[in-house]
Amino acid sequence: MPDSPAPTPGAPVLVGGAPGTFPHSVLAERHPAIIRQVRDAFPYGPGIRRALDALLESCTDGVIEPLPADAPDRDRWHTWGLGEHTGRSWFEVPWLWAESYFYRRLLEATGYFTPGPWQGIDPFRPSKLAELDSAETEEELAALDDLTSRPSDERAQALLHGSLWGNRADLGFRLSAEAPEAAGPGTGADAPRTPVAPALVADDSAALWALLPPGGAGTLCLVADNAGRELIPDLLLLAHLLDAGRVARAVLHLKPQPYYVSDATTADLLDALRRLAAAPGAARAYGRRLWEALSDGTLTVRAHPFSAGPLPYAAMPGDLRAEFAGYTLTVLKGDLNYRRLVGDRLWSPTTSFADVTAHFPGPVVALRTLKSDVITGLDAATEAALVAAEGQRWRTGGTHALIQVREK
Repeated sequence: MPDSPAPTPGAPVLVGGAPGTFPHSVLAERHPAIIRQVRDAFPYGPGIRRALDALLESCTDGVIEPLPADAPDRDRWHTWGLGEHTGRSWFEVPWLWAESYFYRRLLEATGYFTPGPWQGIDPFRPSKLAELDSAETEEELAALDDLTSRPSDERAQALLHGSLWGNRADLGFRLSAEAPEAAGPGTGADAPRTPVAPALVADDSAALWALLPPGGAGTLCLVADNAGRELIPDLLLLAHLLDAGRVARAVLHLKPQPYYVSDATTADLLDALRRLAAAPGAARAYGRRLWEALSDGTLTVRAHPFSAGPLPYAAMPGDLRAEFAGYTLTVLKGDLNYRRLVGDRLWSPTTSFADVTAHFPGPVVALRTLKSDVITGLDAATEAALVAAEGQRWRTGGTHALIQVREK
């Protein structure tokens, strides 16, 4: 795939119409692959298989179709723009909208909303459970035993990076997020060495900790991204912040339904807690602490319909805006939440993060591994180093991350 196009004035909304771009590859390649994966994961009957085949044809060669008249969220989707997009190609509408509606139609095809044997069945559950049961998860949980002897501030920083990197959590438990230097041309001891582009392209962690001082009496909201090996580090971070007295309460926002293959729902939270409870050592202790926090209300769970919507946070409804305004700090996890926070546009990377997040009703932190073209808040030197080392691949490869804070 060629490099993404250079940012243009006006920061255009990303769409998937241009072959060779990352958004186009998601619509043309990833979505059909997901349909086939879901089709093979369950012994669906002929009716559901026909519906999945029809969705495959629609998203590759067809147009956006309306929801059934009796769909429980039909009115909500019309509020979100379904009427104006119906009949258009998936490749013509905003990429964020097309992706979100694809997952809504996938649930429709699998009978998720229809009374019957497949109602409420997560079509992505097999892959989520496989990740929780993997050897990598076992190793990451075992690493917690070594972390318990570290001073509280070091544990906090390690757990922050564990949450940041998600399913690269083995990196997160390192206390340094700096990328190593790579050897340059030549093999001798005196050969020049060329620094690689930094793994962490923006690091406002000092500002984050300043907003969460020891003895804090506030409430932290964490808007989760993925389930499995990514949700567990989020939970560990919340447990530590509560135990260390940096927050008095925590709120965990999850998706109200399966979304983007691996996004975390309440069912995924329960699976993660059971996985912690079944582990030995420190992991089990964290699991008990989280269970107690949920039971006594110190940690609460929310699942707002807008979390599975196709619009940026600038368009959030009033009740959600009021909720976020009441938190001491909101942490938005992952690439999709970042796209929704800053707007799904091809910004210049040096665009001010504070400016594009000024709409958000309170202090906000983005913890994100870079997996799409959207990026703001970099300094010019960092952008130049990334481009020199990797062209534009650094935007989408998942090998770089950021911690960005907007105080208010």
